[in-house]
Amino acid sequence: MALEMFRKEETLAMRKKLIGQSCRLFYSDDPVKIVRARGQYLYDENGKRYLDCISNVQHVGHCHPSITQAATTQMELLNANSRFLHDNIVQYADRLAATLPDKLRVFYFVNSGSEANDLALRLAHQYTQHEDVIVLDHAYHGHLTSLIDISPYKFQKLTGQKEWVHVAPIPDIYRGIFREDHPNPAQAYADTVKDVIDKVHQKGRKVSAFFSESLPSVGGQILLPKGYSTKVAEYVRSAGGVFVADEVQTGFGRVGSHFWAFQLQGDNFSPDIVTMGKPMGNGHPLSCVATTAEIAGAFTANGVEYFNTFGGNPVSCAIGLAVLDVIEKEDLRGNSSRVGGHLLDRLRQLQTKHPIIGDVRGVGLFVGLEMVTDKEQRTPATDAAAQVVRRLKEEYICVSTDGPWENIVKFKPPMCFSMEDADLVADRLHHILTDMERSHQKLDSGDLRLKEEYTCVSTDGPWENIVKFKPPMCFSMEDTDLVADRIHHILTDMERSHQKLDSGDF
Repeated sequence: MALEMFRKEETLAMRKKLIGQSCRLFYSDDPVKIVRARGQYLYDENGKRYLDCISNVQHVGHCHPSITQAATTQMELLNANSRFLHDNIVQYADRLAATLPDKLRVFYFVNSGSEANDLALRLAHQYTQHEDVIVLDHAYHGHLTSLIDISPYKFQKLTGQKEWVHVAPIPDIYRGIFREDHPNPAQAYADTVKDVIDKVHQKGRKVSAFFSESLPSVGGQILLPKGYSTKVAEYVRSAGGVFVADEVQTGFGRVGSHFWAFQLQGDNFSPDIVTMGKPMGNGHPLSCVATTAEIAGAFTANGVEYFNTFGGNPVSCAIGLAVLDVIEKEDLRGNSSRVGGHLLDRLRQLQTKHPIIGDVRGVGLFVGLEMVTDKEQRTPATDAAAQVVRRLKEEYICVSTDGPWENIVKFKPPMCFSMEDADLVADRLHHILTDMERSHQKLDSGDLRLKEEYTCVSTDGPWENIVKFKPPMCFSMEDTDLVADRIHHILTDMERSHQKLDSGDF
């Protein structure tokens, strides 16, 4: 198939006509048309190469030859549903089991993170026979109706909060209710979940599950305080509920030091249900739910068969196995630790030079840079973050923003991201922030740039905000017109610069 069938303008026009407008594009004002990719690089229709800091789905790199070979080889042999006996599904489940705590030994294969989280919700309801679910503020767990109901990020914009859904504060030690100066933020935030459980019981209701991403992503690239999940799980289980760890974005070695992000909480912590998705198939639709024999047994006991047409098919499992092989053979967990650590170091160096960087946080290749207009007040710099995204695109680097105020520039690149890539991002970011600061200084300094137009004026007044004119008395009509015209030109240019800085328009 040809790399490009239509000109970019034609493709965009057809998309606007044929594809639902709620399915948004990156850089909607000037979308990038990508026709091929390899590793951590994307290529547009003109052959321009973009560094991809967005695609955590293409986990081991775009179009990895080992993955494409595994897919085509199995596709040529067999692709049937999982009702037929086949080696791939059991081999894959066995390989996954080796990465998880001992009690998580039963697997259900599905096709997307949303399917996985929906099934986890069903498992929790069936096992506990309770209905209520506790989630973190600004959480996102998927686009199905059941998951919009437990995703504050979505339901706050739509139908609102259901009676059976309860929201706990997100454990954000940078701008949350308990911050980095708190002596024990893990315990303090866990106690807020206990408070929610108590309120649920006061209403005569019962808790089915606590759902949380192991590292909240949409919530702002948040690192949970160590010990938080262990304590929350204790409270939730005491209330008759189960702990569900959503690893859809963070699993499969992205954090570097561990295969799963929930393992950052300590060796003794284990969820009751783990959901996984995006990176599993390196772009192929493949997801999974892992749980205990007891929870799976309760689900089986309801007498209703669970069947998924495509979940766990031989091709999907062959791809999943190949992804595990590449992670191991190419030491991608080690790479994530080394390169992610280097990127964090470079960004923290920038933080000392640019006051607009309020916080740098992350682990492995899961990194967030929070931008603020005031370091003391920690006021979100939403517009500036949007400008950084746009400016980096002009440098052929793709990033995006996240968080409740969209002021966190996030980095979740393919795991083959290199030291050179990290340096390129940091260098370009330094250049862009320096330029933005200079632009702001020009706007705020009171310098009308008339000197550059060979016109000499000065300022006066208590705040030096009055441009004064006291020329020689031979000043002419033509001189007056020249000054007025130049001031009009300069002010117009300054207003345009301010609009670019404040519009948030990509």
